[in-house]
Amino acid sequence: MLRLIRHPGPGSTHARGAVLAMGNFDGLHRGHAALIGEARDRARAAAMPAGVLTFEPHPRGVFMPDSEPFRLTPFRVKEREIARLGVELLFVQHFDLAFARKSAESFVQDILLDAVGVTHIVVGHDCTFGNRRRGTPEMLRAAGAAHGFGVTVVEPVRDADAAAYSSTHIRELLRAGKPREAADQLGRCWEIDGRVMVGDRRGRTIGFPTVNLGLGEYLRPAFGVYAVRVSGDGADDPFAGRAIDGVANIGLRPTIGTPEPRLEAHLFDIDADLYGRHLRVSLVDFIRPERKFAGIEALKAQIAEDAARARAILAEAPPTDAVR
Repeated sequence: MLRLIRHPGPGSTHARGAVLAMGNFDGLHRGHAALIGEARDRARAAAMPAGVLTFEPHPRGVFMPDSEPFRLTPFRVKEREIARLGVELLFVQHFDLAFARKSAESFVQDILLDAVGVTHIVVGHDCTFGNRRRGTPEMLRAAGAAHGFGVTVVEPVRDADAAAYSSTHIRELLRAGKPREAADQLGRCWEIDGRVMVGDRRGRTIGFPTVNLGLGEYLRPAFGVYAVRVSGDGADDPFAGRAIDGVANIGLRPTIGTPEPRLEAHLFDIDADLYGRHLRVSLVDFIRPERKFAGIEALKAQIAEDAARARAILAEAPPTDAVR
């Protein structure tokens, strides 16, 4: 069971002595999983708790507050994926401009030693922290030698083509309409989750009722039509853990018009009231770009064609989690 410790400090009541993986971990891709797995395995060998230290909100959003949405895994999703990796403690350090001014030396003393009580830390080769990014793996090794904690630096984890797994590359793939390739990097299909909001109910009038999710802080993938699998999440899971096939449009619905981009999914062979439910929509494959049609009849014909194409794709696709 994962224990969440927000704003860790000397008064936190968690078990001390953690073997800690540290990073932003946006995406929780295969490289991140390997780094966290290294910390978990070292913790088990030493009979110590395994922990992850991450930062919220993402530092990029603090330093560039007006930038376009970029998150692959908002915190709810990141927490869920970290829990799947078998660690006991998740430390979430609030990140703001004041925290960004903390020196690397103060970070080691105040956070790693006083707040967490670390005995070993695992970081990526490109890890930086502290004011002006003065904290580096080399600085950590020196601090570990001085304060008595171990340091492991994980080199890039590479895919079959010898390319390092990268959140930046995954963002590029999703913006290019390549969710299958992104799934290979992530170890799972990329998904958008959220509460079902009330739409304009137009889909029901044309024979294709939909569920609507806002995109919030999620990265905007290529606008267009996707084959998707939809599942519930949490105590209000309407599907009891099973995934429902469907077809979804992500974008501005140019035929009808939407002021903000949204995800609008038609679920196959199910008719249920899902308003207010928390759903997870996994993007399995890209079907076509979004485009404007001459009218509602043309749109209906295209949706029927898209739905047939999505059914064919999903009939051949492995279960959503099979790429793990």
